[in-house]
Amino acid sequence: MTYDETASTLTLADGRELDLRRRGPSGGDVLVYIHGTPSSAAAPSALAEAAHARGLQLVSWSRPGYSTSTRQPGRSIASFATDAREVLDRLGIDRVHALGWSGGGPHVLSLAALLPDRIRSATSLAGVAPYAETSGELEFLAGMGRDNIEEFGAAVEGEEPLRQFLAPFVPALRVVTPAGIVEELASLLPDVDRAYCTDEHGGELAQAFHEALVVSEDGWVDDDLAFVRPWGFDLASIRVPVHVWQGSADLMVPFAHGVWLASAVPGAVAHLLDGDGHLSIAVGQAEAIVDALLASG
Repeated sequence: MTYDETASTLTLADGRELDLRRRGPSGGDVLVYIHGTPSSAAAPSALAEAAHARGLQLVSWSRPGYSTSTRQPGRSIASFATDAREVLDRLGIDRVHALGWSGGGPHVLSLAALLPDRIRSATSLAGVAPYAETSGELEFLAGMGRDNIEEFGAAVEGEEPLRQFLAPFVPALRVVTPAGIVEELASLLPDVDRAYCTDEHGGELAQAFHEALVVSEDGWVDDDLAFVRPWGFDLASIRVPVHVWQGSADLMVPFAHGVWLASAVPGAVAHLLDGDGHLSIAVGQAEAIVDALLASG
């Protein structure tokens, strides 16, 4: 069964606009999908189809600065929860499951920590660990591909060095093809992920890059800056069910990040998989991921 995706613009109380998407059966439970970095509100089809087959409607939005969503300079990971509460209130949605992939991982944990009354279960899928809060506990850059090591290094230096680093990547990703993804992200893709850069899955990833950067790179910049600053909440305060999924072959977010997160979030269920990468885990494990979040919420 296929479902049309409804795209709209939601104007928040402060005047900012969000690029909002809804897809799937109406009237049932809702899964909030939180996209990666850089990306847009469009969810990967494997995750969307697994959710829809289980009666879930997907709700997602492009974070500030991505796609047509208004930039919010200086935003933090915690500020995502403020937007999420307003979105859910405006849509008349009470409690939801939530899943964040990659750069969406920190943001889904902000919902678990700051909106416990609205979150039934939360899933961090190949999500990055905190930078500031793991000082002395985690070798943050160890195991990352070269491009991500340099990107995080630039983010630590500040906005202008980061923009200079991203400058050659932005125009390339605005027009990248599925075949070109392997070339553009060469240092970040193990063989298991390269195998998923097909016309279908690679095409979805390319389209998400196109949408994310159609106006500017501001969302990418602000995500990276938020990752390396204090997140604004305490992981140890989380009491809602949390699942942490991470693959050992991931070169974008190293395996050690998943291990650390699973130990830092009280009661987290760890799914630490041998041989999976950043893309392969999201596509190949989609049904198991959705089943796990439903079973705990």
